[in-house]
Amino acid sequence: LTYYRRAISSASVVSSWLVIAGSYGGIAKVYKKAGNIDSALYYARLSLSYYENKTRNIQSWGENSAGYIAEVSPLVAELYKANHQMDSAYKYLQYSVMLKDSLYNSNKIRQFQTLTYNEVARRQQLEQQTKEAQQQYDTMVKMYVLITGLLAVLIIAFVLFRINKQKQKANTLLSTQKQEIETTLDKLKTTQKQLVQSEKMASLGELTAGIAHEIQNPLNFVNNFSEVNKELLTEMKEEIIKRNLSEINTIADNVIANEEKINHHGKRADAIVKGMLQHSRSSSAVKEATDINALADEYLRLAYHGLRAKDKDFNATLITDFDDSIGMINLIPQDIGRVILNLITNAFYVVAEKKKQLGEKYDPTVTVTTKRTSPLPGGPQEVEVRVADNGNGITQKVLDKIFQPFFTTKPTGQGTGLGLSLSYDIVKVHDGELTVETKEGEGSEFIIQLPIK
Repeated sequence: LTYYRRAISSASVVSSWLVIAGSYGGIAKVYKKAGNIDSALYYARLSLSYYENKTRNIQSWGENSAGYIAEVSPLVAELYKANHQMDSAYKYLQYSVMLKDSLYNSNKIRQFQTLTYNEVARRQQLEQQTKEAQQQYDTMVKMYVLITGLLAVLIIAFVLFRINKQKQKANTLLSTQKQEIETTLDKLKTTQKQLVQSEKMASLGELTAGIAHEIQNPLNFVNNFSEVNKELLTEMKEEIIKRNLSEINTIADNVIANEEKINHHGKRADAIVKGMLQHSRSSSAVKEATDINALADEYLRLAYHGLRAKDKDFNATLITDFDDSIGMINLIPQDIGRVILNLITNAFYVVAEKKKQLGEKYDPTVTVTTKRTSPLPGGPQEVEVRVADNGNGITQKVLDKIFQPFFTTKPTGQGTGLGLSLSYDIVKVHDGELTVETKEGEGSEFIIQLPIK
């Protein structure tokens, strides 16, 4: 009802009687459905009145009011019948039938006239189309000859154009691919350098805690002997005043002995710092005489103390067996040191993991040995460095990939997968071999073989 009334209000502004009459008819239907027959009858008659009185205005909209009257009249008749006014109901029903008959007859006449007009128009159009078709046929015959010639020229031109275009496209694609390959290669080289440096810094980080522990011992000795010497020199001054030469000599001997110990532990701290700096700096690729036994022993202790700094509850049995007959051999100490550190760190990792699984009934053990060997009788001498653990061993599936770059069995964030790959490359640069022997459930042993030249 609200929307019909809004329609009436808006249509009144522009004198749209057709909309107004239709809206009153709609209101009548709403009241009829609501059971309000009197209101429905009032609005139905009002709608009919608008259709009857505004015929000219409705025709100006291109509509025939008689058709609308014929639709509303049955509604008025039905409402009169519902109101028990049978005469009025019959009157409006007869009115509706009369209008519909009138509309039907006029529609038939209009349809006949339309069919006659259409047939005449069709014949005229057919004659015109026949003439135009003949003209088009004559024109097309002439055009076909010309088009055939032009088409042949165009096909040849198109084929030449396509060949040239494909050649240009191929050249452009090759140039683009070449540029992309060069760019990718530069990125790979940069990434490789960054990853190698990252792995070196990771191994340096493993040493930091161990170095801190190792360097603290000699510093404690230096500090303690310095304090003792201070006290002894104070006593010496008192004995000098007393001119007690015997006591002065004894104190002097003690001071000299303490200074020797200070010097010894100072050099020990200096060696640790130099070792750390040597490990952190880039390889100079210059071989130098190196005590591989000392190198292996140093990195074993540093790696162990480094792990202990992270996990104070961790303990392991360390076994060493160094061949004193090896002596000094030529190698790049910082590079071989990284290899040994990596193998020892991995060994500590696997025994620590097994310790978490088995608990107190398992004794983690890492063994580092060196040995001078000769593969063939009378052949060149070699040095073997073996790093063994009693962990869980390595499965065959993992063993096939162990030296591949970026392959790691450690959880995400705990390994780069470059340690063994870089170690393998470093040993190869030294004309050596890096191999592994393993038994599942019993442990693994990594073997570095370096020729002595």
